[in-house]
Amino acid sequence: MSPFKFIVACLILLMVFIPLGSYAFQDSTIENRQLSGGLFDKNEVLNISLEGDIETLLNDRGDDPSYHILTLHVNDAGVEESLDLRVRVRGNFRRLPENCDTPPLKFNFKRHDVPEESIFAGNPELKLVVPCKGEDYVAREYLTYKLYNLFTDYSFRVRMVRFTFDDMDMDEMTNPRYGFLIEDKEVLASRNNASLIERLNYRPQIVDQMAFHRMSVFAYMIGNTDWSIQYLHNIELLFLNEEKIFVSVPYDFDLVGFVSSPYARPSPALKLRSVRERVYRGYCLEDLNVLNSTFQQFQELRPKIYSIITESSLIDGEFMEFATDYLDNFFETLEDDRKMSREFSYPCSRHGTGNVVISGMRDG
Repeated sequence: MSPFKFIVACLILLMVFIPLGSYAFQDSTIENRQLSGGLFDKNEVLNISLEGDIETLLNDRGDDPSYHILTLHVNDAGVEESLDLRVRVRGNFRRLPENCDTPPLKFNFKRHDVPEESIFAGNPELKLVVPCKGEDYVAREYLTYKLYNLFTDYSFRVRMVRFTFDDMDMDEMTNPRYGFLIEDKEVLASRNNASLIERLNYRPQIVDQMAFHRMSVFAYMIGNTDWSIQYLHNIELLFLNEEKIFVSVPYDFDLVGFVSSPYARPSPALKLRSVRERVYRGYCLEDLNVLNSTFQQFQELRPKIYSIITESSLIDGEFMEFATDYLDNFFETLEDDRKMSREFSYPCSRHGTGNVVISGMRDG
């Protein structure tokens, strides 16, 4: 069966056998409000504090962590509020105490009243990314999300925060640390009039060609090999209800070369020496000219890409120098026909690892 016929067949099967509406977020509280209540409309760092039994929350790191009721305080310029919510530990690698002292968290507002004027209005859930091996790496991962925001609205929005934990039972408050909030996937789908697809084992070719090439070239730029369409590993798959196309949305960038977390290691199956070593993980293309429009978008956004790095106050000079050099190398590859051909034809090589599929684990 040709790739075109395969994609058409998958689309027909999807529309016949899968009730797309069951994956679309139907909460009227989002439909009747401005999405995200301004939380992601600003770049300023937001000061927040979690108050409650923090010790019990952070020690609840089993395979099925429970929700704990806490109070979220915001005390920032022009914003001051307190909200009750449920919070639990989430994640895979970063959830485990042998890997990270503090685990990432999930905020859940669904059973609590959130005023329409709240900065958190329209966000039924949020993820909080916290330092695992240092605040520097949190800032780098945050900036990676901001980079992808330049390319498309089919991307997760993020907001940098300065957070503290106020443990009322222990009468202890932590020092402020940097973290960032990630948009809820259901809000991502809703604002793009899309349905979330959770079935596995779709071939990458089912994704809209322009969207897939944009995402896979971006992954190459930042040194991201830790993803797959087939297993929805570090990928959310959207079906755009009006356009009738699939779009893939990447997330979870702590293992990419651009971030270079201390614990980051490439999958042994890829036979890479370091996460900083780039390898293109798209599918084999007989004609690389198909990528020309994608490369053009990267060139057009080049000044803004560098500006996000050079104008950030969240990173130090050493990382800024590394990041600009890393990006320079990427753009030099695009501008050198021989290098470009070698790098982006890699999935076609019978002797490489282009056909390796990374399974990973779905994030909680």
